[in-house]
Amino acid sequence: MAAVEAADMRAPAWRGGFGRLWSAAVLSGFGDALRTAALPLLAVALTDDPLLIAAVTACGYLPWLLFGLLGGAVADRVDQRRATWTVDAVRGLLVAAFAVAVALGHASIALLIALSFVLTTLQTLFDNAATALLPAVVDRAALGGANARLMTGQRVAGGLLGGPAAALLPAVGTAAPFAVDAVTFLLAAALVASLRTAPPRSRARPAGSTLRREIAEGLRILARDRVLRALCTATALCNIGMGALIATLVLLVTRRLDAGTAGYAAAATAYTVGGLAGGLACRRFTARVGRGRGVLIAGAAQTVALVVMGSVRSLAVVLAALAVFGFMGMVWNVGTTTLTQERSPAGALGRVSSAFRTLAVAGAPVGALLGGAVTAAWGPHGPALLAAAFFALSVTALIPVREPDAGAFPAGPGRGAGG
Repeated sequence: MAAVEAADMRAPAWRGGFGRLWSAAVLSGFGDALRTAALPLLAVALTDDPLLIAAVTACGYLPWLLFGLLGGAVADRVDQRRATWTVDAVRGLLVAAFAVAVALGHASIALLIALSFVLTTLQTLFDNAATALLPAVVDRAALGGANARLMTGQRVAGGLLGGPAAALLPAVGTAAPFAVDAVTFLLAAALVASLRTAPPRSRARPAGSTLRREIAEGLRILARDRVLRALCTATALCNIGMGALIATLVLLVTRRLDAGTAGYAAAATAYTVGGLAGGLACRRFTARVGRGRGVLIAGAAQTVALVVMGSVRSLAVVLAALAVFGFMGMVWNVGTTTLTQERSPAGALGRVSSAFRTLAVAGAPVGALLGGAVTAAWGPHGPALLAAAFFALSVTALIPVREPDAGAFPAGPGRGAGG
């Protein structure tokens, strides 16, 4: 475990490009929070049809299922720095055009659905390219600290700053949240474009290599590596539970606990604060227990927190459980992202990352539907207990990750370490 501990104790240097990459991520997180809050409010103002309103959110998942694997394969073929800033620039221009349409009164529910679909489609390339870009900016030994700082900064920007701003900006005008979001995209693009990274090493491809074959290679790498395979399975199970919890948390707080909208706001704040604390403590926590065991402990603690949420009727206790849930969720996210970066062979990180994300994201909409059905059958406490069951299954799936060599880089390109 010594090598993993040393990796987790080294913090990334702000110089050399990481500071600009962090600033770009924070700006994007702030803009995303504004747009995410504004889209459903605008949808409700445009239509009373619940199916159309739900379609705006559904389009946030669908492109990952359709294009996630393709986005990863493309990310491995191109210059990740250039792909990242180009996608942000395109998204900035699209959102700016949408803000103009809203300001002129030309917004429609069809335009909202189209915007949500196109932005998420572009995100399938952006997220995979950004994941592959980070190891080119910071030393491999500092990846854990870099991921923790990136995710913590995004949580601050999106949760603590973006939330209040999203509530205030509509008073300026319906188009204001989208205009600010467009500016954050363009500023983030400029920051990433200013990075000076080494040109990507060209990877020799076999004769006749196609995107389909390269996507299949990424899936094979994920399937053969016992640690990544376990992490992906566990994350997919957790996302089923998360989908059920997120879709019905408002019912748990406002109906079962009778805490009203103020209680629901307090619940969101508790989760955000827990996540921030987790980001700050993550590096030392994983240095003590190891990256793999840290993810395993996080999953076990989240299972207990979910059982508490579904079993008690005290708002204070539920808020404490949500804080623990958010804390350990940050440990989980940092650990899984860093292990994926460490264990993926050179030139394949985009495809492995996209395979991981696509398979994991698929669980969220399934969980949301299950959460609604369980609430109707058992009451608003049921989804939390259902989520606890899925998290318990994920902990079982994580057993291969607990071993000391979980963070070790697999030998040889194009193949996993075991399986």
